[in-house]
Amino acid sequence: MSNLYDYIIVGAGSAGCALAHRLSENPQYNVLLLEAGISDSNPVIHMPLGFAFTMKDPKFSWGYSSDPEPHMNQRRIDQPRGKLLGGCSSINGMVYIRGQKEDYDHWAELGNEGWSYDDLLPIFKRCEQYTGGANDFHGSDGKLWVDEVQDHYELADLYVKAAVESGIPYNADFNGSTQEGAGFYQVNIRKGRRQSTAKTYLQPARKRRNLTVMTGAQATRILFENQRACGLRYIAKGREVSVRCRNEIILCGGTINSPQLLELSGIGNADLLRSKGIIPVCDLPGVGENLQDHLTVNIQRAFDGVKTFVDDTRPLAILKNLGKFILSGRGLLAHPASQVGVFFRTDDSATRPNAQIHFTPAAGEQDEKGRMITVPGTTATVCYLRPKSRGYVHIRSADPLEKPAFRHNYLAEEEDRQVMIAAVRKTRAIFEAPVLAPWRKEELVPGPEVESDEDILEFIRNTGESVYHPVGTCKMGVDDMAVVTPTLKVRGIEGLRVADASIMPTLISGNTNATSVLIGERCADFIQSGR
Repeated sequence: MSNLYDYIIVGAGSAGCALAHRLSENPQYNVLLLEAGISDSNPVIHMPLGFAFTMKDPKFSWGYSSDPEPHMNQRRIDQPRGKLLGGCSSINGMVYIRGQKEDYDHWAELGNEGWSYDDLLPIFKRCEQYTGGANDFHGSDGKLWVDEVQDHYELADLYVKAAVESGIPYNADFNGSTQEGAGFYQVNIRKGRRQSTAKTYLQPARKRRNLTVMTGAQATRILFENQRACGLRYIAKGREVSVRCRNEIILCGGTINSPQLLELSGIGNADLLRSKGIIPVCDLPGVGENLQDHLTVNIQRAFDGVKTFVDDTRPLAILKNLGKFILSGRGLLAHPASQVGVFFRTDDSATRPNAQIHFTPAAGEQDEKGRMITVPGTTATVCYLRPKSRGYVHIRSADPLEKPAFRHNYLAEEEDRQVMIAAVRKTRAIFEAPVLAPWRKEELVPGPEVESDEDILEFIRNTGESVYHPVGTCKMGVDDMAVVTPTLKVRGIEGLRVADASIMPTLISGNTNATSVLIGERCADFIQSGR
């Protein structure tokens, strides 16, 4: 293996795979892609419903948990991050959402030239291989497979009708002219198989002689010469290895791992670095700050006389579904994390949707051993799309193998608390729609005794979880807390960029994978155009 490369990419996740594909298209570039985790060869990864088994499995995930959250009754909140080829796109729920036009226009208003919606729409379209064909909002020639949900459960269709009866418009395409409404998600699933970036971007590129992909290689430190990134150290098979770089190193490790590597390398808040025994190379106080995420809470309702997941998880039904999956890529095992989505306004003062529901015809409860048992019911999990609360990610020590400390600070802001309460009330109201009356039974979670604002807030504090959309810890911008420039270059350092969800200055209104892929493509554009 060579010890010198033109470009070194750290992290083979959603952005890293896209970037590796685009850079290696040029045969003059010698590209190294490093991934701390394993390959994506395990069959359960490619089975869509497999996310329920891989997301928190240490073989596939970093398995992070936050420090005690002060506004969530000191609970630690799980934050699984993909630790394998494809990163989070190999363990996520496969929902394809871009967010709202205003999200990106706001980025541009913050000084990030070239990141408005009109700037990015052509790139979103370039990424897509949409089964519905090319139109004003979709592309059909890209790498990332985008399809409609197959095999609708009757309850899924009924829930969409219930949302419409509740005053929410029907929406056939959340990635079209407007996001507002209720409908079915588009998904990264093809013929019953997950379409991760490892599958769609990396696999076709691996035959190229100028692309080297290394798994089981955890980056530990960036090397510098006169404020220029010139190489990298990583650990593989218990041995530390150094590689050199002619042009640029690009961090694609994600919202937790990218700021960690910057700080381990001496880039970050100088006082914090010194307190951990690290000599500062570049004082960037924004590194690790500005953490944002979607906090979600589950509303579960019992139903009777209409099919739910519990019917498909009985022994004979499981065998039937396994056969269906093997033969045709259909059935229960081919389902995404959520079939139905709802984007709505929690009150009339909101100018655009500020809450999102993921609905699935399944409900569960824990047994005495903490195992999840499926019960006849449904779950609508709801989140506030643009929270004001901010958290952080920072190293605990100079040991690169020690997991970093992080805190989301969910519900720190009063606005977040009030919107979440309103979102819960609206989500419960959808279940009361007349169309569901023939099958509707009691509310399982939180239960009818939880009614006042105070009770609902306490319920959120006690049960709320992450939707796994952390962003913002290496934010892009022009202010003093920005870590990277609008072309994703680390401020004050040459030859170093960050290209992953950590560069988002503010959280988008929805699932973050599609935008992470776009960030990888955008970075490739900047590099290839010499920007």
